[in-house]
Amino acid sequence: MSEEAKKFHEEEGIGKTYDWQVVKRLMSYLKPYWHLAVVALVLTVASNILFSFQARFTQSAVDDYITPKQTGGLWIFALAFFGLFLFRFIFSYVQEILLNNVGQKVMFDIRTQVYTKLQRQEVAYYDKHPVGRIVTRITSDVDALNELFTSGVIDVLGDLVIIFAIIAQMFYLDWKLALVSLITIPLLFAATNWFRKQARSGFDKVRTRNAKLNAFLQEYISGAQTVQLFNAERKAQNRFDEINDDYRNANIETIYYYSIFYPLVDFIGAIGIALILWFGGYEILTQMSAGEQILTAGVVIAFVQYSQQLFQPIRDLSDKFNVLQAAIVASHRIFILLDLPIAIETPAAPKKTGKAAGKIEFRNVWFAYKENDWVLKDISFTINPGESVALVGHTGSGKTTVTNLLMRFYDVQKGSILLDGVDVREWDLRDLRENFAVVLQDVFLFSGSIKENIQLGNNRISEERIRWASAEVHADEFVNKLAGGYESLVKERGAGLSVGQKQLISFARALAFDPVILILDEATSSIDTETEQLIQQAVERVMQSRTSLVIAHRLSTIQKCDRILVFHHGELREAGTHNELLGVRGLYWRLYRLQYVDEKIENQPPKFSPQTSGLESNVGS
Repeated sequence: MSEEAKKFHEEEGIGKTYDWQVVKRLMSYLKPYWHLAVVALVLTVASNILFSFQARFTQSAVDDYITPKQTGGLWIFALAFFGLFLFRFIFSYVQEILLNNVGQKVMFDIRTQVYTKLQRQEVAYYDKHPVGRIVTRITSDVDALNELFTSGVIDVLGDLVIIFAIIAQMFYLDWKLALVSLITIPLLFAATNWFRKQARSGFDKVRTRNAKLNAFLQEYISGAQTVQLFNAERKAQNRFDEINDDYRNANIETIYYYSIFYPLVDFIGAIGIALILWFGGYEILTQMSAGEQILTAGVVIAFVQYSQQLFQPIRDLSDKFNVLQAAIVASHRIFILLDLPIAIETPAAPKKTGKAAGKIEFRNVWFAYKENDWVLKDISFTINPGESVALVGHTGSGKTTVTNLLMRFYDVQKGSILLDGVDVREWDLRDLRENFAVVLQDVFLFSGSIKENIQLGNNRISEERIRWASAEVHADEFVNKLAGGYESLVKERGAGLSVGQKQLISFARALAFDPVILILDEATSSIDTETEQLIQQAVERVMQSRTSLVIAHRLSTIQKCDRILVFHHGELREAGTHNELLGVRGLYWRLYRLQYVDEKIENQPPKFSPQTSGLESNVGS
């Protein structure tokens, strides 16, 4: 695989981003559900405040009951302790339900927004980005935001509340011991800051490698038949191993930072507890020697618990930061897509809407998919309403590009394309495309019934019209033989149907939509001769009231067209009827001779002379 092909699956790291700007934008998705989020926040705060009283219960149990050996009222104390955590359980339960509801609703909104944007993106976007990477945006990247909204944002606020509540309780009990307990906090923040910087880079690599892996899998699974046909399994396996290895290494690198950070946090916590025990024990012994008892054993035990409780939310904040980093990396990629300008859109004030009459005009059109690599060069022609025009020429001469530009899948760099005298860029885009129906050589069918594939969600197309369109192209002959008829299920990409049957369904789909302009792009190339003759009869009837563009290599499908346009290397070289072009004895005559005369005379594949092989071999391909 070439380096250029490999780069097609690559995805750049997101580099430096401003986290708080991304977080602020993410938080905007909470606005529709702010009332649920507020209730969840209140419950989180209440639950964490209740949790902060656990150590006070321990201190009271030791100093008021255990040390003085006081058993009276102990059962009431135990019941109060139980009630405290019962309420905490109820608060946490309701909070979890609310947060998960919010998280799922937000993910639904973001996924819908991403899909809507993808639906509006111009075709050129899909030429540059592999499908697997795009799927990663709407699946894995959106999923990465789930934990942020379900256990990230609200829990961070809850953790901050419990940290301040614990610190307040500690200073209330003993300010000296509280200061000792907080000595290790700077160490913890230093460790957290180191982990933040390293983990950010790791998350970026993991997301990048994941998108790369998905892009590769989508392409090679879709092309599994070709891989097997050419015995390329080993090469594909080696490439997969390479990409999979990169993904594994990126995950291992991220885990490495975790493996250092968590034990380090535990070690720092142990240092804090050791300082509490040392200072607290020393203070108790010193006060006992002096005959006074200010600091009690219960307070020291409470501080040990407070220290553990204090480190837990700080550690949780580190976890939440990891969640935040994963969400920022994922959301940044999502926002790049959402912020990507759509090059082809309906103008703010379209000059033309509704149904067209069908007049097409190309005026000095230049177009290139890549800069200055011109596919069309100064093309000009006019097609009148109801006229049938064939486009012929060798592969890569620009025939299909003409139809793509006409339907405004791409915009021209120079010149203009007019439909009914109005530049297609000034048409309402939806109305513009509703005037067309296209039958392609490579038919795409969706999972669903045959009826749904013909109707394509347009409820204005009745079942009677579906049956009429199918009968016109003789698709009903095989559909009626199926057990479910028009309700028969079509598998992914039409699996289970022959190529010819799929093309017949595509013909029925085009006729059912009753287009003003019909485009046939090698539409009969995969149909046997007998079926082709039947389709030709239906196509001729349909063309009578429609502007039609026919792209074909087989001249039998275009000889009855009103005009034929001959393209060569992006230029319009000849135009005229079948007989006129034969009389000119130019490019079309050579193509006709190549396909018919030589075969009739020699009954063998055509031979190419040095003078004509360069043209004829291309034109006939």
